[in-house]
Amino acid sequence: APWCGHCRALAPEYSKAAALLAAESARARLAKVDGPAETELTQEFAVTAYPTLKFFRDGNRTHPEEYTGAGSRPAWSVGGWAGLRHGPRLRGLFAGPREAEGIAEWVRRRAGPSATWLEDEEGAQALIDGRDVVVIGFFQDRQDQDVATFLALARDALDMTFGLTDQPKLFQKFGLTKDTVVLFKKFDEGRADFPADGELGLDPGDLSLFLLTHSMHLVTEFNSQTSPKIFAARIPNHLLLFVNQTLASHQELLAGFGEAAPPFRGQVLFVVVDVSADNDHVLQYFGLKAEEAPTLRFINMETTKKYAPARGEPATAASVTAFCHAVLGGEVKPYLLSQEVPPDWDQRLVKTLVGKNFEQVAFDETKNVFVKFYAPWCTHCKEMAAAWEALAEKYKDREDVLIAELDATANELEAFPVHGFPTLKFFPAGPGRKVIEYKSTRDVETFSKFLDNGGELPAEEPAAPFP
Repeated sequence: APWCGHCRALAPEYSKAAALLAAESARARLAKVDGPAETELTQEFAVTAYPTLKFFRDGNRTHPEEYTGAGSRPAWSVGGWAGLRHGPRLRGLFAGPREAEGIAEWVRRRAGPSATWLEDEEGAQALIDGRDVVVIGFFQDRQDQDVATFLALARDALDMTFGLTDQPKLFQKFGLTKDTVVLFKKFDEGRADFPADGELGLDPGDLSLFLLTHSMHLVTEFNSQTSPKIFAARIPNHLLLFVNQTLASHQELLAGFGEAAPPFRGQVLFVVVDVSADNDHVLQYFGLKAEEAPTLRFINMETTKKYAPARGEPATAASVTAFCHAVLGGEVKPYLLSQEVPPDWDQRLVKTLVGKNFEQVAFDETKNVFVKFYAPWCTHCKEMAAAWEALAEKYKDREDVLIAELDATANELEAFPVHGFPTLKFFPAGPGRKVIEYKSTRDVETFSKFLDNGGELPAEEPAAPFP
């Protein structure tokens, strides 16, 4: 759509990708459609958002392929420890790569073979030598269903190079006797094998997880280039070593950290965070200051629970191993972030809550407490700030009503996690620790009806969906 900001941001890279494919005489072309102007086409192909990208193959008009693949927005992009909950990020309306080479490679792997056919040792070795990570499928029967599974996965794993062979001499060269997918890499152990199940064949999910896990370094340094792969790896546990890379004494800890990593491959992802680099958002997420390095933190990505070792414990191979086992074994309690209670927390119309005073205030049996859980960067939170202040002004003379707010990016609660912003919850007076979530229009009038009616909207007031 001509007015769409996402479309305008994509346009230069899309044009570059088109030029790359045209220069290669590829069997595919890129095109664009002005959606609002071509209503018949948008209706035919169910286009409801911009930009939408679809791939049409061999004149098939009825089943175009949606644009997805490597480079997609990973599951960690809301709430991940990379600090994305501490700053706004663009959420694209499609899930494929957004840069020219990624777009072109996505199309290449659909217009042509997604894996290079290998006939001899020279070709195989050249492929392996040419990239840091190369995946080769060794299959005795080219018509086997496992080959189709392998090629389908190769279409989407754009950051890896794929090869394919059925040549007995190549099986022999690489010491294989059965169908196997082998990942060759120029780091760590150099090679990882994934044998196909003789009866069940290749499971695409298991193979995908294997490639993601083994294509990563045992220890990964966090930066803008590595972060997408860190969170796409689908390893639930992350162990972070915070160090200052400008200090020799900190660099000496990296060897021991790496020494502890191999037994935990696939279970715990080992990550190094340089506090001297631009990683303040990561420090903030874990409630750390740069001067606290070197230190370790462990996080479970599914529960978002965070763990810290005993204070002052050195990061040696033995202590890192012991810390991992202790967390995985349930022997370490998670910690929660909290700011200090401001001296004037109850002096403003809107009361200021933090982790350390939340329980006492929110669950006070004599008060009806309406709380806004917000993020400082959240646009929706800023938009409703005036209404929240006006609500507090309206009820300032009601001793049984408190209007409050809590920065949920700097304070965590044991009672419940907060994932979206703003989240509005009402804690009515009385026993039972009752919690009611507000999910209607964010204006003073509707807020007031909700409060005056004991935490629910009157029957004649339908609950309107909120953005």
